[in-house]
Amino acid sequence: MLSPAIRFIAAKRGSKTQGGSVQLLCHVKPGVSANREGIAAVSNEQIELCVAAQAREGEANKAVREVIAKVLKVPKSDVEIAKGMKSREKTVVVSNIVTKNKTPEEEIERIKIILQENVSG
Repeated sequence: MLSPAIRFIAAKRGSKTQGGSVQLLCHVKPGVSANREGIAAVSNEQIELCVAAQAREGEANKAVREVIAKVLKVPKSDVEIAKGMKSREKTVVVSNIVTKNKTPEEEIERIKIILQENVSG
């Protein structure tokens, strides 16, 4: 079953690289202590993220991008918040995902495993 928290969007036809982008549905908790920053939980509905930055002047949004980029080992420039700039419920898009002969379902599962392995206890 595909997880609605993680969605794969295939690249347009004619694209040089095989792959696309991934949408992550996130619930963000800003203003936590710095040692709690990171992925708090991964479920089929959403990814729960904690960031130390406060929810003002885009600080928490920047921290969300940094946490996702670090966990997935992608450049920060490939991570953007597509929806929910002023909300705790955010859609984060990670671009330039290369599938390397994997199906979208396999790529979603790979990303979900990475996120689960990085859940901070």
